[in-house]
This record gives sequence, structure tokens and C-alpha cells, in this order.
Amino acid sequence: MIDSTISLPEIFAAAIFALAVLHTFSTKLFAHLAHVQPRHAGLWHLLAEVEVVFGFWAFVLLAVLFALTGKTDAIDYMESRNFTEPLFVFVIMVIAASRPILEFCGAAVRGVAGMLPMAREVAIFFLCLTLIPLLGSFITEPAAMTLAALMLRDRYFSQDISSRLKYATLGVLFVNVSIGGTLTSFGAPPVLMVAATWSWDTAFMFTTFGWKAALAVLLNASLLTVLFRGELAGTAGQGKAADKLGVPLSVAMIHLVFLVAVVLFAHHPSIFMGIFLLFLGYTEAYERYQDRLILREGLLVAFFLAGLIVLGGLQQWWLQKTLLGVEPTLLFFLATGLTAITDNAALTYLASLVEGVTPAFQYAIVAGAVTGGGLTIIANAPNPAGIAILKSSFADESVSPLGLFLAALPPTVVAALAFLLL
Repeated sequence: MIDSTISLPEIFAAAIFALAVLHTFSTKLFAHLAHVQPRHAGLWHLLAEVEVVFGFWAFVLLAVLFALTGKTDAIDYMESRNFTEPLFVFVIMVIAASRPILEFCGAAVRGVAGMLPMAREVAIFFLCLTLIPLLGSFITEPAAMTLAALMLRDRYFSQDISSRLKYATLGVLFVNVSIGGTLTSFGAPPVLMVAATWSWDTAFMFTTFGWKAALAVLLNASLLTVLFRGELAGTAGQGKAADKLGVPLSVAMIHLVFLVAVVLFAHHPSIFMGIFLLFLGYTEAYERYQDRLILREGLLVAFFLAGLIVLGGLQQWWLQKTLLGVEPTLLFFLATGLTAITDNAALTYLASLVEGVTPAFQYAIVAGAVTGGGLTIIANAPNPAGIAILKSSFADESVSPLGLFLAALPPTVVAALAFLLL
């Protein structure tokens, strides 16, 4: 039973969380202020970085907690937060985006594309939105998002393609990555949060969620590919991606070993951070086979997720009250909507704290959480990684939250129908 007493820090935390969500939809305003007020352009540019938003407001919350509860309680709260996920996302982003892995995966995708009965560039685009998101069930969603976003950027977004195609691709990518990780019990963060508590193994995930998600992923990508096949076919030979594997296979295999090792120890930061430091040493030793590691982009995404964890830890009082006693079908849609303004992993984690829930409740909350994972940048943990990689290809180097929301609606509807009707 949830305590009906609401503390002052919780009220302030909810208000600050609301301001943070509003800020994510207002980053273009801060980018505009940087142009009209050059004296403080640095500050406005900082606040226009969507990856900075939740980290910034987390510091505001920390200051409020210091004022309301004192130093000891504020520090105790911060030390009670688990920052394993931000650290993991940072590490997996950097490794997955390394040149040897990108070239290896690119060669594999091109090989599969050659076997499909469609133009090569169209086939590669299709595989970036199907094969790689589904691969997220095994290498984790953040790694899949990083790989797919980098391949799309270098082969398609770096060209003069239409803004309509860019937003439609972003919407399908985000939704497909969110649902594509449900084939296993460890690939998707919102599933990972409840798998142990509710005794969900990989066999259960595939039979209950995975095959439905795979069908939705294929349908979403197929519809988008058919709709823009003419524009995609016109990109042949114009992207930045190379068609030859310039890195020795042995080096690529060693990078893949690092990637798999990090995934295997995803819950143990003391181990995967050590593996990461060894990886950094290896890249220095074989610098001639490396490009710039995306350390800055990875740190920004980790900062974003860490801020979300700090802010989300004090939202339990209203989230659980909202979820309790709701009919399963309505709960599905409620979870989909709440995911748009809260990280879906945080939503399912809070749901796992509710005792005595039915299997119908469990299915509805997780299905709704992964369905809504593409609607906003904060809806799913890998989304900030995708934004960080692809935003430079958009006007003013920023992605419109409304544009993303509208682009993600059609594939979200497809995912919803798959989970509700199949």
C-alpha cells in the first residue's frame, strides 16, 4: 500500500521533472536565444543541447534537496541512485561505434542486402531498420541504436535527402529499437527491470512479446521503405560509407569480443568499466585502424540518463497511484502515454514494486512501455544516443520534438496493434 502522505521534496521533484520535460520540447527556443543574445550564447547553446536537459535539472533538484532536507539526506539520496545503466550505455556506445565494428557490421549488412530482391541502397536501408533493431535483443538496444544510427547517418542522412524522410526514418528507428529488444529477457532496459522480479526468461519473452515485436518491426520498415523507395534508390553511391572492409578481420573480431564481454557483465560496472579501459588501451595500440571514438557523445547521453535517474527517483508517489487499479487494456494505453514523458525502464521498474499484480497487468505495462518508446527522446534509454548521432543532419542541428512525435505515431500504432491483437 502506498503512503498517502506526500512530502515537500516530492512535490518540488514533480514540479522540477515537469519543467525538465517542458525544457526538452523547448530546446529550439534556447538555440534561437543564442543567436539573438550573443553575449550569453554559450549558456543558451548549452541549454539547447537536449542531452544536457535532465542533467541540468537534476542539479537544480539536488540544490533544492540540500535546502529542504539538508546535506546528509541529499547526499544519501544521490548515493541511493543506481547509475549502472548510464555507465553501461556510455561504454556500449563507444565500443559499438568504433570503426572496426562499424565496418564489420556494414559488410555483413551489405552481404545480406545483396541477397534481397530490391535495389542495394533500398535493401541496406531496410536492414538498418529491421535486422539491427532486432539484433538489439542480443547486443542490447543501446548498441543496436548506435550501429543503426551511424550507418544511417553515413549512408543516407549525410546526403541531401528530404526532411520528411529523415523524420520518418527517425520515428521508425526509435520505435523498432524499442520493441526490437523484446526477443530476449536482457536486451531491452524496460524488460530488464522486471525480468528477475516476475521470473521472465528469454523463452517467455519470445513467445509472449518477441514474435509480435518482430512482425511489427518488419511491417514498419517495409511500409517506410516502400513509401520512400524512389528517394532511397537515388542515394546510390553518394554516401560516406565505404564498401570495402579496410580493417583486418582479426581486429574486428577483437572489438566484437570487447562488445560481447561488456554485454555479459552489463550489471557489474566494476568489471565492464575495467574492460572498457582495456579497450581504450587496445585502440591506442592499433590507432591506424581507428577513427575518433565518440567519447563526447557517449558522455552526453550518460549525463542525460543519469539526470533522468535522479529526477525519476522521486516520481514514484504519483506514478504508482496512476497505475494501480486500471483495467489492462486502458493500462496499456496509459503506459504508452506515460512512457512519452518518463523513461520506459523507470516506468516498468516502478510497476515491479507493486505487489500482487496479475499477469495481465504485467503484460499491459511492459507492452505499453516498449510501444511508446519511440515517441520522445526521453521515452527509451537508447533514444538520446540516436539523437546525439543524427541531429547534426537536421536543420539547426536539432530534432524537433513535435516532428519526432508525429513521425513515431504511425509505427507506434502498428506496434500497439501487434501487442493488443496478436
